[in-house]
Amino acid sequence: MGWLGKFLGGAFGFLLGGPLGAILGASVGHQFDEGIAGTESDVAFGSSDQQRVQMAFFTTTFSVMGHIAKVDGRVTPEEIALANRIMDQMAISSAMRTTAINLFQQGKQADFPLDAVLAQFRRECHWRFDLIRMFVEIQLQAAFADGALNDYEERVLLHICTQLRVSRFDYERLKIQLKAEYRFFGQGRQYQKARRQSSLEDAYEVLGLSSVASDAEVKRAYRRLISQHHPDKLVAKGLPEAMMTIAKEKTQQIRKAYETIQKSGRKL
Repeated sequence: MGWLGKFLGGAFGFLLGGPLGAILGASVGHQFDEGIAGTESDVAFGSSDQQRVQMAFFTTTFSVMGHIAKVDGRVTPEEIALANRIMDQMAISSAMRTTAINLFQQGKQADFPLDAVLAQFRRECHWRFDLIRMFVEIQLQAAFADGALNDYEERVLLHICTQLRVSRFDYERLKIQLKAEYRFFGQGRQYQKARRQSSLEDAYEVLGLSSVASDAEVKRAYRRLISQHHPDKLVAKGLPEAMMTIAKEKTQQIRKAYETIQKSGRKL
């Protein structure tokens, strides 16, 4: 991720600024990305808008994840493990991993400026709903990491959705789909012994449907979800390239659910 090496050269505030720039700067400290660290001269006023969006997404993702993990008073081993799993998926350098961990720690602080962070994130993303939805999906995963969504986490997630203009309907649909994914793929502590006979029903819910959906509805839902989570499209809109693996995993899950429905005898 070239933008990290450039802003580690000293120009992160120049590129991003605002509460996100302050949080990112405090998290970076004197760490330098191995092999790609640049200098201030590497960055000019003409730096791409995509770099700003990537920095905003990365910073907001890990800091808000820490905030959600701490909101119920304690950070569980499962929540820490999820953050580490996302970092593993990203295959990031040791310095960038340190930055992500520091962002997570900052999010846990009592004075973390959640609303200001979300407001800047929304602006930097230019209201690109695909990016915002991916962000909410990651935060939902973080909240479910310890096996359940408690009232404290639910309230914060709903507040986040309100600030990002994500409707309650979309939030509830994402939550249902995530639970179905956990059952379908045997992920999450409470789903690892999921009954096999529920797989087909869960496959429909992964696509946001019920088993009475028509063939046309199944095809339409599948194509829409694949398009929404297409890694190249998301990166073009500002998803950090290192997070492509998360989007790829999501598209693989969507395809697996669709193939399961196909194998049930549907002519899709």
